[in-house]
Amino acid sequence: TYVKEGKASILFPSENSVFYNPVQEFNRDVTIAVITEFIKAKLKKDKINGNIFLFDLQNFQLDDSPVDKKLEDIMMVVLGSEYEGGGPPIVSHNGVRILEALSATGLRSVRFAKELPGVKQIVANDLSEDAFHLIKQNIDHNNVCDVVEANQGDATTYMYINRGKSKEFDVIDIDPYGSAACFLDSAVQAVKPGGLLCVTCTDMAVMAGNFPGTCWAKYQSVPLKTKACHEQVNLMMVLSAISSHAARYSRYIVPLLSLSVDFYVRIFVQVHYKPSIAQQTSSKQIKLYRCVGCSSFHSQHLVDRKGTDKNPTYFASVGPPVGERCLECNHRHKIGGPYWGSAIHDLDFVNKVLTSVKSFPTRFGTAERIIGMLSMVVEELPDIPFYYVTDELSMTLRCGSPPSKLIRSAILNAGYRVSGFHGRVNSIKTDAPPTVIWDIMRTWGQSQAIKTEKLKEDSAAKFILNKEIETKKIDFTEHKDADSVSKVKGIVRFPNLPANWGPKSRAKSSKDGGIELSLDLKEKSKKFQGKR
Repeated sequence: TYVKEGKASILFPSENSVFYNPVQEFNRDVTIAVITEFIKAKLKKDKINGNIFLFDLQNFQLDDSPVDKKLEDIMMVVLGSEYEGGGPPIVSHNGVRILEALSATGLRSVRFAKELPGVKQIVANDLSEDAFHLIKQNIDHNNVCDVVEANQGDATTYMYINRGKSKEFDVIDIDPYGSAACFLDSAVQAVKPGGLLCVTCTDMAVMAGNFPGTCWAKYQSVPLKTKACHEQVNLMMVLSAISSHAARYSRYIVPLLSLSVDFYVRIFVQVHYKPSIAQQTSSKQIKLYRCVGCSSFHSQHLVDRKGTDKNPTYFASVGPPVGERCLECNHRHKIGGPYWGSAIHDLDFVNKVLTSVKSFPTRFGTAERIIGMLSMVVEELPDIPFYYVTDELSMTLRCGSPPSKLIRSAILNAGYRVSGFHGRVNSIKTDAPPTVIWDIMRTWGQSQAIKTEKLKEDSAAKFILNKEIETKKIDFTEHKDADSVSKVKGIVRFPNLPANWGPKSRAKSSKDGGIELSLDLKEKSKKFQGKR
């Protein structure tokens, strides 16, 4: 079977002996968009620092023009619609080295070779013998033998072997079936200081709070089961795990982009080396106290940082930030964490990726969704770690759900900031304290004719509705900024899910009956469509 995606055309066995999920095209597209911007920044930095790069593209040669003009020329050739060459767009003899640790069909590596600028070498690794042979076939089929190298071996072992200044990779991509936890320790050591680490995790059920013991074993973090921080906690949990592994080797991370997409999270971080900054990682970890009755939340850093940037000192935090009972509903709190408690995006970097995708919308098959998701990312409040969901707030009060615009207007009219979260419809990220949120919901509840006599005496709804409103004025008048810019512009933010959406069955070797398994895959996928 031939599969065409981007500039790559790959051979794919119909018996499912090697893993391939077409739904992940968005994942691959956004990865290429991110790595492109990373390479552009690296080329500019290296040129300014005096490192000479040699480029070949048929008759294309760099002249002595200013560096910005050179980069513009390079990217126009890579991204311009006039280029239809069959080989790598630009081969850099002193360029970046990329490792795809879990390559499967080799599709991602082939696309890297054909669509990324300034690449010296790409290693497509997989443990499976079936996958290894398929990768070699796809390398030959796409004429990228001069850039892509197939390797059969254990991913963690291969990354441990490639530690050290002369062996480290500029970019490492880890996209496993399930959790990436077991690959993180070797990955943070095998990537160059200043390099890019791309990580996917698809074990959302584990991180969503269904299996706290398993989650702790994998990520050294305790999840909380709630609608309101499902995706956000998952992102911050994985970031915390990556930063913890990096800190052991005097390294630290700078998140560039963290996405919650469908059934997985996709995270892009730069890994740097500096012992003094790596020590600051402790002050970027937080615990979350979440009420079991009304989902009000409070976060607290594990370590407080004092002093100057040159001479910081660290102290264990004093807490907890909550009492024995929630002030809003008189229920108890559950404790989750530790989670990453700092920024999860570099908004300047995200804006560059967004601008690039907008400038060349035909470059990616999923460009519309990339634009929609990144537009929401740049609108998010960067300093607010968690969010509410209007559906969950109304469920607590046993009333109809108010329009998100109404709640956002009330928050803005009360003098607080508000935004959404890119991975959740009807999400509310705000710096308004829980008391203000529940005063707004109490006021809304008064218009809903809630039958309070039918509520249990110890229910959260009963306590909340009987409590006096403390906020001076709750104003539901429509605020001019209630709708996000992306919504006003009509950008597609939450598109309809593609056919047969969701995670695919694990690849099964043909030696183990993979052919029989594949015959039922499509029927099984249709059967369970929309069940999640």
